[in-house]
Amino acid sequence: MDSTTKSSPPLSDKSRIHVIIVGAGFAGLGTAIECHRQGLSVAVYERFPELKPLGDILSFGSNGGRIFARWGPVVDRMLPVSINLQNYGFRIHKYTGEHVHTQPSMPFNRQAPTINGHRGELHQILFNYARDDLKIPINLGSEVTGYFESTNGAGIELASGEKIYGDVVIGSDGVRSQARALVLGRETELESSGYAIFRAWFSNEDILADPLTRHICENGDTFNGWIGPDVHLLVSSLKGGKDVCWVLTHKDTSEISDRWSFPGKLADVYKVLEGWDPICKRIVSKTPESSLVDWKLIWQDPLPTWISKHGRIALAGDSAHAFLPTSAQGATQALEDGVTIAICLSRAGKYRIPDALHAFEKIRYDRVQKVQETGKTTRDKWHNASWDNVKRDPKAIELPREDWILNHDAEEHANKMCEEIFGARSNRRARGESRI
Repeated sequence: MDSTTKSSPPLSDKSRIHVIIVGAGFAGLGTAIECHRQGLSVAVYERFPELKPLGDILSFGSNGGRIFARWGPVVDRMLPVSINLQNYGFRIHKYTGEHVHTQPSMPFNRQAPTINGHRGELHQILFNYARDDLKIPINLGSEVTGYFESTNGAGIELASGEKIYGDVVIGSDGVRSQARALVLGRETELESSGYAIFRAWFSNEDILADPLTRHICENGDTFNGWIGPDVHLLVSSLKGGKDVCWVLTHKDTSEISDRWSFPGKLADVYKVLEGWDPICKRIVSKTPESSLVDWKLIWQDPLPTWISKHGRIALAGDSAHAFLPTSAQGATQALEDGVTIAICLSRAGKYRIPDALHAFEKIRYDRVQKVQETGKTTRDKWHNASWDNVKRDPKAIELPREDWILNHDAEEHANKMCEEIFGARSNRRARGESRI
């Protein structure tokens, strides 16, 4: 054999793992992109007939940015619509108005950037990359009404009656997941977290027109927070100060029904902010009421398993684990799920799919639970702040940035764990590939 490196022959369609993904959110798209990257056959089914630019600010920690950086042009497309706080940081105030601390921004790292932008815009970038750049089949307007599996395969049934067959199904169909009932063998109930948020995103014209609020936008991107008893307000400007976003987290006793998103009323926001720094109400007053959302924060205790009886269907993202916004990790953990699923399937091979999905759960389960808990601990840290302690140590009020979360490399970790579980060359043996 000469010294020239020879690539393995392309896998025949019959020998490739066929992955069906339900849901084209961040979990679904992330899983699809990484499955494609690992050489698997993948198709996505999404019930919405078209993308809608829903939501407002969304955060990906550097552990998510590290994943994006490996996906071709994705980071270069996201950075222009992402907040840039290198020269501003996070300015933290007591609810009565005193500026107590400025938390510096983390140094920019192109290989693992922090991405904060509009959910709809970031989602569109990822969708376009999957569909247009990678040519991944994404079937919009395809409502999934049922799931099925056997020891040899799995699939979905569409509202049209058509059945789609594959080797494995990934249910990334959100907090209302139908796949969850099949995996657990029962329906589950979502619970109220005891909190809700008012949230809004709008353009900067009225903020700029008022001398008292102009500083929020006139010099580029900003990030300010006001911390009070069981309440906190975060205000950002993005895209060079062109857009404004704010999120107000507060106690809420509403019951969770089949809806938890409602049109918001400014009068209700003002009630929460009574006695607060007047600038908070002034910023809120610039908000077009049509852009205000009253969002009830749901919670679900950790599921006993994410894997179905025959090991052919797995849950990912919000289907498996709902996150509170104060974790700032929900979307990133969905990406980590997708990377891990794809690597486990690739390393285990077509004839060990149940082993692959159980390996995914083993690799991810404890980490996800620990990261979920940070949503509660960060919220409680702010909502029960001791201002005497903060006066002695202003860093005590900072937004936590845990190294064990942010420095995690999901791809590297999954490969390392799979080598321990399956062996270094198990994927080639399982797929019938010869050594080079």
